[in-house]
Amino acid sequence: MAVMIMLILRCLMMVTTMNSTTTTTYMGITMTKAQASTIDLLRLTQWLSPSFPLGAFAYSHALELVMSDGAVTDADTLEDWLKMTLQVGGGKVDAWLLSQVLTGADADDMAQMAEALAGTRERWMEAYDQGAAFVRTVLAMGGTDITACALPVAVGQAARGMDVAPEAIISLYLHSFTANLVSAAVRFVPLGQSAGQTVLARLHPVIEAQAAAVLEATNSTLTTSAFAADLSAARHEDMEVRLFKS
Repeated sequence: MAVMIMLILRCLMMVTTMNSTTTTTYMGITMTKAQASTIDLLRLTQWLSPSFPLGAFAYSHALELVMSDGAVTDADTLEDWLKMTLQVGGGKVDAWLLSQVLTGADADDMAQMAEALAGTRERWMEAYDQGAAFVRTVLAMGGTDITACALPVAVGQAARGMDVAPEAIISLYLHSFTANLVSAAVRFVPLGQSAGQTVLARLHPVIEAQAAAVLEATNSTLTTSAFAADLSAARHEDMEVRLFKS
């Protein structure tokens, strides 16, 4: 019995060692699977960083019009607006598109779906222009060949082979989306940096919940009801003076 236990323990040690030393190659560098997983997470964080050249700072997702109208004037009203955007508006749509691509949906179909779901011309240009910029930069870095398309579809294609859970990828995407809108409010309201970061932190549970929810969504269950945001996006085009493209 003692010999048998020793053999089992040795086999377990061999399996553990094999898993820890299994290698893969990234950008010509050989590394362990654990290292590759960390690199994937770092790469995703880089893509979704404010410093990644998407031009995201130029878009407010119609928030500029809402702030100009006086519907968002402080941290509390900003939090309410962003919460609805994530739960039933553009944030939800983006998360759904990203989820579908990550879980194997045809990217071309989802690219067409993204355009169909854009409620206004500004909303479509916001999604497409950032997606095209994302594709250009990823290709220049030696990434996968992707045709220009809406940002969530582009990110989904680029991240498909990553050793990162889809829910984590969607969460990081939504965090980047929300952080950009918080930054717009900090500049426009104006809102203090601490207040802006507090709003973003309070929305973390909403982001996490939405990322989990869209993994269960299908074409037939996707719904949106952010009518105020859609109307604001349509009206934003007619603002005489504006700081943002959307």
